[in-house]
Amino acid sequence: MAYVGAVYTIDRFVRTADDVIDELQRRRRASDRPKPCHKRVWAEMTQVLEGETINGKELLFTVLANEAGERDQGGQKPTVCLLDGEKALWEWYREYLPEAVGILDLFHVLERLWLAAYCFHAEGSKAAAGFVEKRLRMLLEGKVGALIGGLRQMRTKHGLTGNKAKTLTSVIGYLENNREHMRYDAYLAAGYPIGSGVAEGACRHYVKDRMERSGMRWTLEGAQAMLHLRTTYLNGDWDEFIEHRIQAEQNALYGEMAA
Repeated sequence: MAYVGAVYTIDRFVRTADDVIDELQRRRRASDRPKPCHKRVWAEMTQVLEGETINGKELLFTVLANEAGERDQGGQKPTVCLLDGEKALWEWYREYLPEAVGILDLFHVLERLWLAAYCFHAEGSKAAAGFVEKRLRMLLEGKVGALIGGLRQMRTKHGLTGNKAKTLTSVIGYLENNREHMRYDAYLAAGYPIGSGVAEGACRHYVKDRMERSGMRWTLEGAQAMLHLRTTYLNGDWDEFIEHRIQAEQNALYGEMAA
């Protein structure tokens, strides 16, 4: 697995719950939303080098923390860290970006709300869509506790059993475990981003579009080498890299003559 991250700078964008719901229903971004600036992306994989295991998550967070620090050496800008619900990622966040505002990506939460909706309503139905919209509004208005309590009551009232009971219990557990990073009302009022679209987009065009073409097979070493090349190109460092490579090759071949 490749762990993908991105660092970018963006203006604040204050919104309301209605603004977010309207944007999601229309499935297009708000026209006045600020664009990410100076974006840089990275992808790292866990691998063994000279007998030592290098954790891809930790390596990625090391790079992200260094880049974030370089952008705000005076400590004047708020830093936001958007992640999904994987427990290990939050552990590395607390170690490498403890001062950042940790936010659970809203779209990962939405996936869980849809799973909960299908425990009570047919897939693709208006009732399911209404179920999700109502609970999304609760999240965006800071009513996470009420949402969790309501789902518990519905689980009991409807007497769910089997896979549906298991699914709903999993959704409730996900919300409980990530509750401290779901203060969306405060995030919206502060103008913070609440969706990790930049990183999700990078997963697609940075990794999948190049690495998962038909018939491709990769060794771990080869895959990481290709990802590093992609990193160099996408971050605008290609010309500098080529110049460095030429100089290194000349030094290796000709030594003092190259100098």
